[in-house]
Amino acid sequence: MQIYQALITLDGWTFLAQICNLLIQMLIFKKLLLGPVRKVLAERKARADSQIAEAEKLRAEAAALKAEYEKDMAEARAEASQILTTAQQTAAARSEELLGAARAEVAALKQKAEADIAQEKKKAVNEIKDEIGGIAMEIASKVVEREIQAADHQQLIDEFIQNVGEAS
Repeated sequence: MQIYQALITLDGWTFLAQICNLLIQMLIFKKLLLGPVRKVLAERKARADSQIAEAEKLRAEAAALKAEYEKDMAEARAEASQILTTAQQTAAARSEELLGAARAEVAALKQKAEADIAQEKKKAVNEIKDEIGGIAMEIASKVVEREIQAADHQQLIDEFIQNVGEAS
């Protein structure tokens, strides 16, 4: 037990030597190890800070590029919309122009056709008049050649109507 008691009891000189030993180790530790560790930690902190700053800078640039891209896209959409509207207006104007030209052409053709029909009608009426005149002359010559009796008169009228029917 004495061995154990020697371990538990405090000896003043041993305690003082141990404290001096501890202080010397702390001083050596501070001089040799703490300075380089702090230097490494400071370098790591500086590198991390610079990387964070670089990341922030890149994020700001990306945001600016995104804003510029969105602005360009909006301008492109607006320009495409304007081109589409202009094309639609041009197409509508061209369509109206073509419809107007077609209507004018149809009206001209209709007018020409009506004029041709009227001319052909006049021509047919004149031909019928000429034939009727010829038939009337024949009837008159036949009437003059012979005496007209009721039966002859009826026969001449029938011939006249028959000749007019054939002529028309």
